[in-house]
This record gives sequence, structure tokens and C-alpha cells, in this order.
Amino acid sequence: MAGFGGWLAQFTQVNGAIGDLARDAAADPDWPDGPDELETYTDHLESAGASEAALDVLADAWARYTAGS
Repeated sequence: MAGFGGWLAQFTQVNGAIGDLARDAAADPDWPDGPDELETYTDHLESAGASEAALDVLADAWARYTAGS
């Protein structure tokens, strides 16, 4: 897995919100493998009924991901 999903996978052992998101993504067989755009992942979480808090965690994680790119 490359891109954001691959980057996120490094946080599966971290306590806290980003770790929760990483574990959820790792356990989700439908987690998108691209395109590598925030909208891809936002749409996926929204279609799964994610809370506003989960979407905020995603946005924060995306900001960290893009800051390191």
C-alpha cells in the first residue's frame, strides 16, 4: 500500500486518534488505495457513516501526511 494509506499504516500501534484511524483503515477491506487525495478518504468515511470527529482526525492526519511529502 502506497501513498496516504501506507503512511497511515505506520501509526497502527500509536495510542490516540491517529492510531484509531490507522487501525480502522487497516481493518477496512474497502479502504481506498487511491487516488491519493483527501476527498477520496473523506468520501469513504462519509459513506461509512463516520462521525464529524472521525472526519476531523482524517483531516489532521492528511495535513501531517502532506506536510511530510
